Amino acid sequence: MTEYLNVGKIVNTQGIKGEVRVISKTDFSDERYKKGKDLFLFQENKKPITLTVKSHRKHKNFDIISFEDHPNINDVEKYRDGILKVDKKDLGKLEKNAFYYHQIVGLEVFDEEGKLMGTIKEILSPGANDVWVIGQNQKGKKDILIPYIESVVTLVDIANNRVEVEIPEGLIDDEN
Repeated sequence: MTEYLNVGKIVNTQGIKGEVRVISKTDFSDERYKKGKDLFLFQENKKPITLTVKSHRKHKNFDIISFEDHPNINDVEKYRDGILKVDKKDLGKLEKNAFYYHQIVGLEVFDEEGKLMGTIKEILSPGANDVWVIGQNQKGKKDILIPYIESVVTLVDIANNRVEVEIPEGLIDDEN
C-alpha cells in the first residue's frame, strides 16, 4: 500500500491564472514543488488526484504553485483546503543531522536532567532555523518553543523516540 506524506495545504487561490497559495509543511519546498513533479491532492470525501507542478515561487509566507492543465482560477478554486502530499518512496537521502518533519513530530523531549518536557507537536519555519513546538503533558501548561540549533538540541534519537535538549537560561518562561 502506498504511504503519503503531507507537504502543504492549499489555503486559497492567487490571482486569476490558476495559481494556488500553499502553507508548506516541508523543509524542501524548492524540491517538492519543482516543475514537472507530481503531487497528490487529498480532499475530504474525494479520491486523491495527481497534479503536476507547472510553476513555483515564494510570496511572503506562502508557496505559490500552478499546475499543468489548470490555466485559470476556475480550474483550481475547487482545490481550496486540499492537502498536497508526496509518495513516501520519493523521499531522498538527507545530510547528517537532517530529518524529515514526519520523523520529528511525535518524539518525546527530555531536558538535561532527563526530565520529560513533552512531545513535539509541530515544526515552524519562521526564518534562519526551525522552531520545534513542544506540547507539555500537563493541562493548562503552554507549549514550549525551542530553536533547532546544535547548542539547544543535543540529541535526536528517532529509533528510541527521544530528543534531548539543553535549555539556555531565559529561553523558557518559568511560569510556563
